Amino acid sequence: MSDISLVEGITIYVPIFLLSITIHEFFHAWSANKFGDPTAKNLGRLTLMPHAHLDLLGTAVFFLSHFTFGWAKPVPVNPFNLKNPARDDFWISFAGPLSNFGQAIIFGFLFQVLILNYGLQSSYFQTFFQAGVLINLVLAFFNLIPLFPLDGSHMLRYFIPDKYDAQMEQFERYSPFLLLFLFFTGIHSYILGPLIGPMYRILLGY
Repeated sequence: MSDISLVEGITIYVPIFLLSITIHEFFHAWSANKFGDPTAKNLGRLTLMPHAHLDLLGTAVFFLSHFTFGWAKPVPVNPFNLKNPARDDFWISFAGPLSNFGQAIIFGFLFQVLILNYGLQSSYFQTFFQAGVLINLVLAFFNLIPLFPLDGSHMLRYFIPDKYDAQMEQFERYSPFLLLFLFFTGIHSYILGPLIGPMYRILLGY
């Protein structure tokens, strides 16, 4: 993605990024509300308006990383409002990545129907649909990494016995530093690449 032009970045990747993270966070808020926690709803996060979910640093990183990586504000969840905190938090956390997989499938479907089957001659829409698949797969798989504060860390908690809570809290304390290490060394690409690549090609019909 290093060959993305500034025009492509502004007209294609930025809109898709905003759409993708907005839907991701919306489904966190929606599922939390369904499981009995109205915290996100009360804070105005149960909305499809992008400005409610934007994180200043995450958006800045998206531009600085040449439209390849960024994040939104995490949706707050109060576990005391949940009937079954461990189980409910698992599904609330999984809702975000699931929404990204859903978006990737939709973008891939549109690409196959409009570009491959109907032969739509538009380099803009071709790139738009491809970027939609790629960005959403990156967001989905990245958020499933079981390192705090990513969604995967909350999902991992569901499978860890309560007797290991102290060890998990200590692990989570250092997880952000490990996450930064993976990102800045590029190791995350070697982890996510083998997962994203095949699904990207399948969804685009290659």
